[in-house]
Amino acid sequence: MEYLADFPPVALAAIAIFMSAWLGNRLLHRYFDERPHLKYRRQLYQIGGVLLVILCLILSLWLADAASQLRGPLLNFYAIVVSATIALSSTTLIGNILAGIMLKSIGNCRPGDYITVGDHFGRISEMDLLHTEIQTEERDLTTLPNLYLVTKPVQVMRSSGTVISVEVSLGYDVSRHRVEKLLLQAADETELENPFVQIRDLGDHSVTYRIAGLLTELKQLLEKRRQLRGRTLDVFHAEGIEVVSPTFMNTRALQKDQTFIADIDVPAAPKRSKSADSVVFDKAHKAQSVENLRDALAEAEDRIRACNGTIAESQDDHAVEKAKAEISSLEERIERLHALIDAKEAKISKE
Repeated sequence: MEYLADFPPVALAAIAIFMSAWLGNRLLHRYFDERPHLKYRRQLYQIGGVLLVILCLILSLWLADAASQLRGPLLNFYAIVVSATIALSSTTLIGNILAGIMLKSIGNCRPGDYITVGDHFGRISEMDLLHTEIQTEERDLTTLPNLYLVTKPVQVMRSSGTVISVEVSLGYDVSRHRVEKLLLQAADETELENPFVQIRDLGDHSVTYRIAGLLTELKQLLEKRRQLRGRTLDVFHAEGIEVVSPTFMNTRALQKDQTFIADIDVPAAPKRSKSADSVVFDKAHKAQSVENLRDALAEAEDRIRACNGTIAESQDDHAVEKAKAEISSLEERIERLHALIDAKEAKISKE
């Protein structure tokens, strides 16, 4: 009878806790559905909410005198479970969550960036609290745990440009001055900025050269790499220089003056409607466009706050009217940006 007498207040407290949790979850969804770029924060709130609900359920036992002997052990058990989870799962679930928070706070990479981590290269197409998704050169999607990214060196291509290069080995019978001139010509034809030639190695049978240049338009990375390799072959073959191994041997009967140079008088390649990069990194490109829209949205919101400050502080009626007109224009822009972001994210989620 004593337990039955204590049951109603405990039951009412549990119902109140669950109703509060349900209402809080609904409010979270309503708030963050309009701000999908803050999903890190929503997931953290949800995890914290679950822990808080469990703690409140344990504390509700204080309303039941008959269950007083369970209060202390349950609180101790709860503390042990939470501590053990953090300690034992630090290399898995909790570790990935902490790594995701670290990546977000550092901000060294974001959707749309080209990254190299370990043996993986591609463009970031999605970043979550637990994982980071990259789109590879084969157009496939690779999911990497966030813990992997914080424990491995991550190379991120700068948005201002990156250096692309090609290495080629030629025999000692070819003058290096001639080689350097031709390599710079290939880089110029590829439209690379500030090209330069390096002598990477003096081998027993050949010299290894490297031609490199700055590519400022990262969206053409794959295409420019292909062009640089192709034009390097073209300039050497046009000058009668064989790009073959010094130990090259062929047992066929050949003329003494015959060389192995491909015919460069070939029909021009048909024009393609899309570049290789737009086909391979399509999802990452869309993710980057969403990030650019969010940046524009944040700038517009900052400008509105600045205009509100002008209205509150200025004594000039003309300046106040100008600020109000700008706010009206910015609010329309924000509405359009929200619509564009929602449309693009809906399209990405369906693919």
